[in-house]
Amino acid sequence: MAEEKKQPRIGVFVCHCGTNIAGSIDVKAVQEYARTLPGVIVADDYQYMCSTPGQTKIDNAIKENDLTGVVVAACSPRLHEPTFRTATKEGGLNPFRFEMANIREQDAWVHMHDNAGATAKAKDAIRIAVAKAALLEDLYPKSVPVEHAAMVVGAGVGGIQAALDLANAGIKTYLIDKLPTVGGRMSQLDKTFPTLDCSQCILTPKMVDVGRHPNIDLRTYTEVEAVEGYIGNFDITLRKKARGVLTPTEATEKGIVGGGCNGCGDCDAVCPVIKPNPFELGMKPRKAIYIYHPQVTPLIYTVDFDSCIKCGLCVEACGEKKAIDLDMADAFETVKVGTVILATGYDIFPIEKKREWGYKQFDNVITSLEFERLICASGPTGGHLIRPSDGQTPKKVAFVLCAGSRDNTGVGKPYCSRFCCMYSLKHAHQMMEKIPGCQPYIFYMDIRSFGKQYEEFYYRIQDEGAKFIRGRVANILEDAKTKDLHVYAEDTLLGQPVDLTVDLVVLAAAIEPTQGIDPVRKMFGVSCSQDGWMLEAHPKLNPCGTTTAGVFLAGVCQGPKDIPDTVAQAEGAASAASIPIHMGKVELEPYFAQCIEEKCAGCGMCVNLCPYSALALVEKDGKQVMQVTEAKCKGCGTCGGFCPGGAIYMQHFTTPQIVAQIDAFLLGGEE
Repeated sequence: MAEEKKQPRIGVFVCHCGTNIAGSIDVKAVQEYARTLPGVIVADDYQYMCSTPGQTKIDNAIKENDLTGVVVAACSPRLHEPTFRTATKEGGLNPFRFEMANIREQDAWVHMHDNAGATAKAKDAIRIAVAKAALLEDLYPKSVPVEHAAMVVGAGVGGIQAALDLANAGIKTYLIDKLPTVGGRMSQLDKTFPTLDCSQCILTPKMVDVGRHPNIDLRTYTEVEAVEGYIGNFDITLRKKARGVLTPTEATEKGIVGGGCNGCGDCDAVCPVIKPNPFELGMKPRKAIYIYHPQVTPLIYTVDFDSCIKCGLCVEACGEKKAIDLDMADAFETVKVGTVILATGYDIFPIEKKREWGYKQFDNVITSLEFERLICASGPTGGHLIRPSDGQTPKKVAFVLCAGSRDNTGVGKPYCSRFCCMYSLKHAHQMMEKIPGCQPYIFYMDIRSFGKQYEEFYYRIQDEGAKFIRGRVANILEDAKTKDLHVYAEDTLLGQPVDLTVDLVVLAAAIEPTQGIDPVRKMFGVSCSQDGWMLEAHPKLNPCGTTTAGVFLAGVCQGPKDIPDTVAQAEGAASAASIPIHMGKVELEPYFAQCIEEKCAGCGMCVNLCPYSALALVEKDGKQVMQVTEAKCKGCGTCGGFCPGGAIYMQHFTTPQIVAQIDAFLLGGEE
């Protein structure tokens, strides 16, 4: 015999949240009002309901009053719903018989100057929550097994750090990068601020480590082609792009004993095709068969098939190693992993869009990344800073900060790119260090030296003789005869215009999300902010996670950050990604769609609507019905709202519950 359903016995608990709520809302009046609502047995308040005493109030009230549901009126469910669910469970009630009313973000904070209105709105919110709580049912999370492997997409310094941490924790890790080598943007830098140590000296040992770690399966020149599955069981199809060159392992597999590329470079020497080198930003040539830069990992040559004329000279030069296969095609492989970390980095904003600064119009206007390559000992000029127009050593250089950043004109980026101020200070130091008697001029809006020892580095560059001019550069023009540049700005501290003649201008260009990354982001079900950066689950409490369970973020793909912050987030992401793998299983929230098979007509209209690919038609008892992959379902309700036969219902968001909330709002007002 089925157990008789209890009459609703609801407990309501109102939080003061210090003065965040109590400063705008009459908490006592709201508490007294809650006592009058149908089904409410107890109503209480506390200064901080999320504290131990506050949670104890909930625990005791459930036990003493035999409650069937709990309502907490406090902050956003995104912040403390797990906290109060736990308190509900501690009191002996199913944790999903808890409902939260947001009277802070959605009430007190937006109506702080209207106490009467805020109080009335709080009463409405609690009345609506109580109406739903009266109809809540016991729900039980389900567990799915987790594959003992992880994947890191992107092998810059963040991806490298995340992969090493996962591998050192005993987890098989696939490290993927679309380029022929690991290292990312950091491999293009000369020195790092504020310590001025060599970028390659820090990065290269880590690059070597990921290349030889027994738990890391390094896949360079490889892209994500497709993603299926869910947390614990992701099936990821990889496209291994045709490299045209066999590794020693691949050569052995083909029966070529002692063969495969050893990085000798004989092929490069005979290749007749010359192309601009993208690593050197076009300032140095490369061949159609190349290595990306001298410190590449793995040390394997790559054929640029878009440039290769297949003359065969490289094949002859390779000889008995038989490492070159000019007929090689892309290969596909599907691997299974439990969790994924996205560390896809950033690109430089195409600053030529800001026409007033003359980039790509005037030879002697360059970007900061081009400056990095020119000043670097392994760069196209061997570390000798020159003017691109004539090869002369510049003596007066203007650095334009916020070039495209903090720009609300619609052409640039409205956000701060964070590390531009600091690397421009570093560049000024490098100039003065390498070129005696030179003078750097730094045009800035505000110097943002936010990190450890950064402010001290700022003072150091001032003391070394760099001149700072506060004002946004309005225009840059070129003297056609001398190729010198006129920088026009306003010195806002002196209140007068500036016309400065310099030999070279360096634009600290804004950064933006990696071009073409949107398809990959969407494959993993990760949202993005209005600026295009990948969106974290919670900016404070879960900055490494995403709304797709099992997918985490590391580094600049989530927003502008410097190297220490990138590495720190990578370590955090690796820690978070390793937890479900080490647990061996993961618990899923029971907010998923359910199909009433008797009502399902098998039309399949819901299948293509699901943004998470969680639905499929299956044959059952001689008819087709919709089936939910519960681990994929996020409970968004798209299918339930569309189903023409009403065959789909959403657990915890059933039609009766939602209707009760609407009725409570429209029909159950105080007056």
